[in-house]
Amino acid sequence: MTTLNATLPAIIREGKPDWAFPDPPKRFDAMQQMPHIIYACYIMEDHFADRPDALVGSNGYLCYDRRDRSNWVVPDCVVALGVDPDAVMNRNGYEIRSVGKPPDFVLEVASKHTGRRDYLQKREIYAEYGVREYWRFDRTGGEYHDAPLAYDLLVDGEYRSIPLSEPRPGVIEGVSAALDIGLRWDDGELALFDPRTGEALSRYTDVRQERDAAVIRATAETIRANAEAAATRAAAAAELRRLRELLP
Repeated sequence: MTTLNATLPAIIREGKPDWAFPDPPKRFDAMQQMPHIIYACYIMEDHFADRPDALVGSNGYLCYDRRDRSNWVVPDCVVALGVDPDAVMNRNGYEIRSVGKPPDFVLEVASKHTGRRDYLQKREIYAEYGVREYWRFDRTGGEYHDAPLAYDLLVDGEYRSIPLSEPRPGVIEGVSAALDIGLRWDDGELALFDPRTGEALSRYTDVRQERDAAVIRATAETIRANAEAAATRAAAAAELRRLRELLP
């Protein structure tokens, strides 16, 4: 599993591709967007941790052909299944022509500077590229985007808006058919959930803490077992010395 990371020059990554994308420009209002972007990417990365053919990425260019710079875009979160994630990582971005397929999922998080472009120009670009699902999240409830949460599914080359449910006031949600993950707008917060149980997937910090705790427990158990084994060996050696002293 890899995450697109445009802060590392491709030349220092494992392998040296014959070409690589440049780093995208810095975001104007990243502080508003990044908590939601980081959350979505890390949760999805954890969800697909057992799939070596899954790419979860952010902060890298997406285009059909790198030689045509007219429609280079930088998705906030992109997921592609059935690809070589290392190849994308090494090139510092996603060129559909070389990867062999478009991403299955793109999520854009609204900001004051990018919101209108997200649901107008980018919607057309992603449809042209063949991105199967295009999701949009607006923490403001629709001030920057056309809706608090929106889900477009590609049908016959065009996006069809998929109705989302409102299980209770202040909550809008839907399920990604491509990823089998639910997305929820909950009073301005983004939540990813299990569509079978409705329960939110663990946040990355929770997942990391759980993993760290598991490692600590496993290490402690190993130390305890080694200590017990050492104590047993020491006791056996002492008993052997005692018996030898009893020999005539």
